Amino acid sequence: MKQALYIDCCIRGEASRTRKLAEAFFAALPEAWQVTTVNLMKEDFRPLSGEFFERRETLLKSGKTDDPRFDRARELAAADLIVIAAPFWDMSFPALLKVYIENVSVEGITFRSTAEGLKGLCAAERCVFLTTRGGAYPAGDPLEQAVPYLRAIQMFFGIGDLTCVAADGLDLDGADPEALLANACAEATALARTL
Repeated sequence: MKQALYIDCCIRGEASRTRKLAEAFFAALPEAWQVTTVNLMKEDFRPLSGEFFERRETLLKSGKTDDPRFDRARELAAADLIVIAAPFWDMSFPALLKVYIENVSVEGITFRSTAEGLKGLCAAERCVFLTTRGGAYPAGDPLEQAVPYLRAIQMFFGIGDLTCVAADGLDLDGADPEALLANACAEATALARTL
């Protein structure tokens, strides 16, 4: 069975429009996928600093990448499909997602340093980013930094294609947010059926 890793950063919980987009995606994902969910609102991830950082460095220097501290990094590296759901937040996404990425960026698990440079070690051939935005941000808009950042992480970790499904303009004057979200859900559904 193929392994999908769902990174849930829908911080508004059941009221999250991004969660509705994710639910549409997973409802259409073929049964050949076994889905593991990482609910970032329930995890104990912390920014890498102080004693928390020093403990990590000690483990890595002694080659103990099998420590439970790195379970989530190994889980990410082994997944065949990665799905990230996070709303647009301060030109990017909530800090929880960045802290997760910081914690799973582990030398020897998700990437390796080589004589030629960094080499990604993740198995996933695809990453899907599901997001909702109050404003409208066309591709390449410098005010939208979530997708460029995730593209860089995708390359850094050696993950295949990154596809973004976004419900844009939900909070603009005169917008029909239900229709815009429904259109994005239809796009997410169609994408999931191809996997």
